[in-house]
Amino acid sequence: MKSDQRPDILTIEDVSKAFGGLQAVNRADLAVAEGSITGLIGPNGAGKTTLFNLISGFLKPDHGHITFKGERIDGLPPHKVFHRGLVRTFQIPRELGGMTVVENLMLVPVNQAGEYLWNSWFLPWRVNEQEETNFTKAEEVLSFLNLLHLRDEYALNLSGGQKKLLELGRTLMCNPKMILLDEPAAGVNRTLMRDIVEDIKRLRKELGITFFVIEHDMDIVALLCDRLIVMAEGTKLAEGSPDEVRKDERVLEAYLGGRGR
Repeated sequence: MKSDQRPDILTIEDVSKAFGGLQAVNRADLAVAEGSITGLIGPNGAGKTTLFNLISGFLKPDHGHITFKGERIDGLPPHKVFHRGLVRTFQIPRELGGMTVVENLMLVPVNQAGEYLWNSWFLPWRVNEQEETNFTKAEEVLSFLNLLHLRDEYALNLSGGQKKLLELGRTLMCNPKMILLDEPAAGVNRTLMRDIVEDIKRLRKELGITFFVIEHDMDIVALLCDRLIVMAEGTKLAEGSPDEVRKDERVLEAYLGGRGR
């Protein structure tokens, strides 16, 4: 439990992952407090993205435990992690370019009645009702993210920053408890990035969503995060407020001393 007494929503205990002779994550121990915006930083090759892939189920750890809301999730496939309310975005957005912005959002909710042919035949009212509900929610999400004016635009035509917002919007369609954000500032202009920062803060404040964020831009990290966890050589090196981390000699050595995975 952190010093502000918020319980931990995510814990990583003695987690390791190797690829052949490369030890990408090495007996890592760390935790994220519920309702926080926690940053994960470190030099290139520190193991950050590998850790996100382990948390979200895209990789299985070789060793250790990952616990979300008191239940172990290590080894679960991504869709089961997703169903528990832990979702992620990617550094390179994975929008469906040939579909409109609103259609991208409406595809997200699970167990839709329209997925089953017999419902279209025998229960069309249920399919229509659910589609109307999803459309209304998608519009609410787009309005929140200031993307409603692009509702009918093909996702392929969005700017890089707008695609990042769309990916964030897709996560909101499944009522997440926690979102893993992989470099939200990458490729985004400063004006739109300020909007993304404010959106994330509002989502934490209004919906209680916890965020765990990989980011290299220290100015963005300082604006956004309550707490930072620093990784180097596959394990946690340091932890603290942005100001504390900036002054930590171990962190300076990791960034400036050429340490990597």
